[in-house]
Amino acid sequence: MALPDTQVRAATGKAWEAVRDTSRPRALAAQAGRAALATLPGFHKGDALASAVLTAAAPLRMAVYDSRAQRALETLGLTLTDDSGRYGRYMGLIDDLLTRRQSSGHEWTARDVDIALFWIGGA
Repeated sequence: MALPDTQVRAATGKAWEAVRDTSRPRALAAQAGRAALATLPGFHKGDALASAVLTAAAPLRMAVYDSRAQRALETLGLTLTDDSGRYGRYMGLIDDLLTRRQSSGHEWTARDVDIALFWIGGA
């Protein structure tokens, strides 16, 4: 299904604006960005691809979701269901992890946390 370029640009523009809006809490920004992308073919289900696009739009604020991050969260005793709105809830958990981290002299980003989750989640 081919969409007009204007429709793709409108959806990705809304997503871009949502995740870069620092006046909005990270989880709500992620939820709005994900909802904007859901209007495009290939973005109706699953969060991995959408999260990669949203992270490209706001690399210091957003994080990539994948099955390894899911496994890592379970290993850490954190629950993330696959119900609608998962990416927003995932970003809420990322925020919690950023808040609870021990000071190391390094300012962590959401992307740093998702990379750590990727490695914790294993193969």
